[in-house]
Amino acid sequence: MNQQKRVQDNLVVSMEYTLSVDGEIIASADSNDPIQFIQGMGNIIPGLERELNGMTIGESKDITLAPEDGYGEYDDEAFAEVPRDEIPDTIPLEIGTAIEMEDEEGNYLEAVIDEIADDYVVLDFNHPLAGQELHFAIKVIALREATEEELEHQHVHFDDHEH
Repeated sequence: MNQQKRVQDNLVVSMEYTLSVDGEIIASADSNDPIQFIQGMGNIIPGLERELNGMTIGESKDITLAPEDGYGEYDDEAFAEVPRDEIPDTIPLEIGTAIEMEDEEGNYLEAVIDEIADDYVVLDFNHPLAGQELHFAIKVIALREATEEELEHQHVHFDDHEH
């Protein structure tokens, strides 16, 4: 069986990448510390997951993704006023400070302080890269079957517990 394995759902993908926005490198991972994820689980942005399908080990690709295939369009409605006294004292009240919150259903949300008033703070819940065109240079460096436990938990488990 000399068929080369290709990226498909439920395989663990190890990938090098460089992400650029407007010519500036935003994030990267090389072969010494690649990102690893289970294809098809929604662990990475939808456009990147779609573009990876069918790639083989060692294959490289340059991809440009529109906002709707990345972190979504910028949403002018994704703001909320929060009473200032609900912001923990441990969080610096400065514009641009990132905050992680939990909603009523127990989901974690990330926001950035957008405005500070006397009795409230305005939080921006847009992803920092919302509305941006994303440029990826990617290379698949390894593929393996996900374990039953990884599939059940819908993410990669690491032996060294560093990640």
